[in-house]
Amino acid sequence: MTKVAIVGASGYTGGELVRLLKNHEKVEISAITSRKYDDTPIYKVHPNIRNSDLIFKDLEPNSLDADVVFTATPHGASMKIVPEILETGAKVIDLSGDYRFKDIATYEKWYEIEHTSPIKASYGLPEIYKKEIKKANLIANPGCFPTGAILANLPLSKEKLVERIIIDSKTGISGGGVIPSAAFHYPTCSDNVSPYKVTSHRHMPEIQQELGMYSNVKVSFTPHLVPVIRGILTTSHSFLEDESVSTEDLVKIYKKQYKDEIFVKILENGEIPQLNSVRGSNFAHIGCFEIDETGRLVIVSAIDNLVKGASGQAIHNMNLICRFKEDEGLNSYGLHP
Repeated sequence: MTKVAIVGASGYTGGELVRLLKNHEKVEISAITSRKYDDTPIYKVHPNIRNSDLIFKDLEPNSLDADVVFTATPHGASMKIVPEILETGAKVIDLSGDYRFKDIATYEKWYEIEHTSPIKASYGLPEIYKKEIKKANLIANPGCFPTGAILANLPLSKEKLVERIIIDSKTGISGGGVIPSAAFHYPTCSDNVSPYKVTSHRHMPEIQQELGMYSNVKVSFTPHLVPVIRGILTTSHSFLEDESVSTEDLVKIYKKQYKDEIFVKILENGEIPQLNSVRGSNFAHIGCFEIDETGRLVIVSAIDNLVKGASGQAIHNMNLICRFKEDEGLNSYGLHP
């Protein structure tokens, strides 16, 4: 059995890691860490996880007994512990933003902190970097917004079909994390839609970095908070350079791009992805592919922000580096309704 540890397991992504890994036949959870909840049984923090003997421990990074370590820690915190964990010989899958950028200056600009331990990492989007992930010691799990946005627009950039993409994403409240705040207070969120960081969200340069690998496409991104618990629905708008390209052509291009990707499903015949079809799963649904009379192309993607947008994708990355089946522990459909 492969031993795995989860650093910072008391948050939503940590809880999802435990929930999913408990159904993984090839791993054993050797440790879950938390300073705040040291010596606390897991069900006291994650009440859905019963009949488990897991107990939170406040452990030093270099004392973890694990082959793979998930660092479900905030940006700025990961860079302080990842080097120590790597020195133990464990592989690390980091769920923060600390290692996602190829250019450290970009990270420091958008996250507004100094990066004190730059280490080369593989960007952990399996649909693009599968070969690199298999050989890497450090995986930078993508952000939740970038996962849905990049998958929805990757073929457009690769085929150089558009020059600009405007991305509008709606996210569930769990994306704000487990710590309560005024912005996520129920009376504020309920019956409301709130755009935020409309031109300055730190996930925008991450999307730009990955889509810009294939063409000179320019990306604009605006997130909105909506009153649902889970999910990200991304609507992408662009104008095709070649007006002769049809909806049918686009569906063929997307199906070819993702034909070997088990977790990406291309919806046909104008079907529009729904959040309640992917909730609780590691699937990304991409669809719509409509072109209006002005030539505007609309593509929609749906993911669960805590699974495909975080913990499920991290486990997919672990499966790759450990040479397990890609869908090991992840082969359940979404919850509907």
